[in-house]
Amino acid sequence: MPEPITEQGHRVLTLWQGSWVAAFAVGILVWGLIIWSIIFHRKRSEQLPPQVRYNMPIEALYTVLPIVIIAVLFYFTARDQTALMSTEEEADTYVEVVAFQWSWQFNYLDESYADSDGDPQTRFSAAGTPEQRPTLVLREGDVVHFDLTSPDVIHSFWIPAFAFKMDVIPGQDNEFQVKVEEGTAGTYAGRCAELCGVDHARMLFDVEVMEPDDYDAWVAEQEAQAQQQDTGEQPGEESGQQTPDADTAGSEGESPEDGAVGDERPAPADDAGAPAPANEEAGR
Repeated sequence: MPEPITEQGHRVLTLWQGSWVAAFAVGILVWGLIIWSIIFHRKRSEQLPPQVRYNMPIEALYTVLPIVIIAVLFYFTARDQTALMSTEEEADTYVEVVAFQWSWQFNYLDESYADSDGDPQTRFSAAGTPEQRPTLVLREGDVVHFDLTSPDVIHSFWIPAFAFKMDVIPGQDNEFQVKVEEGTAGTYAGRCAELCGVDHARMLFDVEVMEPDDYDAWVAEQEAQAQQQDTGEQPGEESGQQTPDADTAGSEGESPEDGAVGDERPAPADDAGAPAPANEEAGR
């Protein structure tokens, strides 16, 4: 198992290990009984062994023991599922994950959809393509709230280092949140875990966990770029500086390209939140 980088991931790992311990215990018991029967109840003569219709203690054990095992596993599963799906803790970062054929868009919001009266405000976005995977940037120590949505087919948002994945279903907005642990700065893999079409295997993304100072600087840069996009300023322009008109910018090659990937803001999205190129590929 990968080393979890979230508090919730450690809970999942503990549940998984406990389930395997229980499975091995049952397996050892069953294998032991089989081996005991083979060794001590071999045919030794032609005499027919005594015939019995039933054995109440054994039959009671066969009934009670499975019920006890299932009840224990159910208790720990329900307890951990309740904790994993809880979104009551106030989050530090809100990210809308838009899964589309065949890449991802990450919209950094000012609040979650559940807490918003309407649509929450998007601070900035990052989108990718099958050729150039996007990067989801998070901060150490943050509680991160994820809203999951899809405009086309069912996908599955999976970060192995979270030890957790959740389906992204059209028409049903799923949500969950995690607490990223301190000391986990680094780059991790992310992918779609649900067969969603011909390019499913290329539906990859990176997760970069930053230290707080680095993350704050990155967020400030992304917000500045998003503001420049909204106001029509060119990157590097001073506030209040005259912006060249569209014809001049086009002739001088100074206009930023639409639909940029990575740190640039993605192409305009439709009502479901998917980038324009993705809508065309999905037949929308």
